[in-house]
Amino acid sequence: MTFRSVVLALAVAVLVVAPACDKRPAAAPVPTEAQLEAASVKVGAVTVDEVDRLLAGGACRAVDANGRGVRQREGVVPGAIILSHYKKYAPSELPADKATKLVFYCTNEDCGASHTAAARAVVAGYTDVAVMSAGIVGWKKAGKRAEML
Repeated sequence: MTFRSVVLALAVAVLVVAPACDKRPAAAPVPTEAQLEAASVKVGAVTVDEVDRLLAGGACRAVDANGRGVRQREGVVPGAIILSHYKKYAPSELPADKATKLVFYCTNEDCGASHTAAARAVVAGYTDVAVMSAGIVGWKKAGKRAEML
């Protein structure tokens, strides 16, 4: 075999074997609108003061469904999980324990990203999911501290 044949054979082998060796998890499928609508029924609502008490007692995890611009402008609830995207985040971005109480929030009461992200968590199997509709703006308006990114 010539050197050129050996290099070509190795290149083909790498192209065939490399995808099988990829250890990254497959992307989670995006739930359908019908699945999200059905899941939204299982999402509770909590106030800013309730979230503050739950966080202080270690009884929940806040989950930020805002985009980067809102986070940079308004900050985030201290210790919040920062989602990569409210519609397309991987369930692996959330705690492994699906019984963990998750409280999703976005910008304010006019924002629906938190509701979509929360419904996605329910579809993924999380059993204790709520939304703080006041969002980060309501959190700050109530005098709560926000972490700036």
